Order: sequence, then C-alpha cells, then structure tokens
Amino acid sequence: MAEQVTRTLPAQFIEDLGRDYGTQIAALTSLPVDTTKFAPQVAAQDALQTAAYTQATDPTTGLGAYQPFLTKAGTAADAATGLTGPMTTAQTTAYMSPYQQQVIDASLADYDAQAAKSRLGLGSAAVLGGAFGSGRQGVAEAEFDALSNRGRSGLQASLLQQGFQQAQQARQQDVANQMGLANLQSGLGGQAQGFAQSQIAGLGTLGSAQQAQSQAVLDAQRQFAQMAVQEPINRLNLLGSGVTGLMGGTAGTTTRIGEVPEAPQSSPLATALGAGLTGADIYGRIFGGKR
Repeated sequence: MAEQVTRTLPAQFIEDLGRDYGTQIAALTSLPVDTTKFAPQVAAQDALQTAAYTQATDPTTGLGAYQPFLTKAGTAADAATGLTGPMTTAQTTAYMSPYQQQVIDASLADYDAQAAKSRLGLGSAAVLGGAFGSGRQGVAEAEFDALSNRGRSGLQASLLQQGFQQAQQARQQDVANQMGLANLQSGLGGQAQGFAQSQIAGLGTLGSAQQAQSQAVLDAQRQFAQMAVQEPINRLNLLGSGVTGLMGGTAGTTTRIGEVPEAPQSSPLATALGAGLTGADIYGRIFGGKR
C-alpha cells in the first residue's frame, strides 16, 4: 500500500527568523576572541608601599635605626658593671685627686713647723726651771718627739683616708652617670623604633588603599571585557528563545496511513535552533558569560 507523508511546516517568517538566527550564530562563533582581556591581573605595589618597605629595611632610618642606641646603652651598662666591687689600685689612682700628694705635703710641712715651735718652747721652759741641759729636758724632748711623730703619722693617714673616700664617692657617681646614660640611650632607641614603626605602618596603610583602588579598576576592566563578549551572545539567546516560542516548541509530524503514528520528530529547523542555542550556551560558558 502506498505511503502518504504529511509535513507541517512553520510559517515563512518563522523560517526566515530561524535562518537568520543560524547565520548570526555561525558568524559570532567564527569571530576570534582576545582572551588576554579576561586574564586576571594583580595591581602592582603602590609607591607608598615601596617607600614603606624601603624605609623598614634602611639601617639608618628604618626599624634598625634604633640599634646604635641599644649598643651604646649596652656599652654604658658594661662600663657601670665594671666599676662595682672593691676598688682596684688603678681605680684608686684614677679617681683620687691629682693634687692629693701636694695637699698631704703641705699639711705635713705645716704640722712640722708647728711642732718645731712647740719643741723650742720646751727649751725655754727648761731654762726658766733651771733644768736646761739636764736629763729631765732630754726626757721631755724625747716624749715630745714621740708624740709629734705619732701626730704626724695620724695626720698623713687621715689625709690619705679622706682621699680614698673621695675616690670612692667619685667612682659611685661615675656608676650612677653610666647607668643614667644607659637608660637615656635605651629610651632614645625605643622612641626611634616607635617613630619608625608608626611611619612605616602609615605608609603601608595608605599604599594598601591605593593598591586596592588600582585592583578595583583592573577588575572592572576585566568585567567590562567579559560583558562586551557576552552581550551579543545574550541577544542571540533571546532571539533563539523567541523563535522557539513562536514554533510552539513542536515541529511537523509524519503520519503513515494504516500504521500507528510515530512519535513526533524534530524538524530540521528545530534541530538547527536547538544546536544554535546549545552552541551559544557553550560559547558563553567558555568566555565567562552568564545567561
């Protein structure tokens, strides 16, 4: 029995729209795309960030600038430590007055002059007492000489002791001065470090803000490039959806007389539209667009 085939074709304007849609898809997918415009970019360090790094690593103005203060403080502290304990002979000589011996010599000379005058008084008293040249005068003078010598030795020892005590006081004052210098140097070092840290932190903060702004510009440019590529794809997708909607989502049917009708098959136009939509979707996904 002869087979009769019935085809239901879409309206001509739908065929024209589908043909135009397929042509546009072919033209769009054949265009080269500069993918370098979509490559992520990282903004370079800002000049302020570079300045912060340079200053931080500069041994004269950066974080290490305070080190000389600490070194000097340590030297002063070591010097003060070396002045503790019993005084050495060298320290005694160094801290005693350079005029110590002159003072002692002058004091002893004055003492000797006064003793000589007093000894002469013994002779005068012996003459008046009628004992001049006698044994009593000799005993009195011997006693006087012994007492005078002890007094002279005591005066000399006292002067030496005073000089030693003054040397000790001078050394203690030197210790206090060295410790004060160490504290001052340490304080200056801390201030220098704090100032450097504050300045470096400020530069780094400002530089980070500038770098973030530059990064935002790069990201915006990349997004704009993606939108420029995606925009015609979105229009084609809209056109394809419209054409499919006009077709009602179905194609023509083929009926075999005397046989159970076959399930509807897609027409060539519907197949082309489906392939076009799929291609446009894949194209959009490849180049970062979103539908």
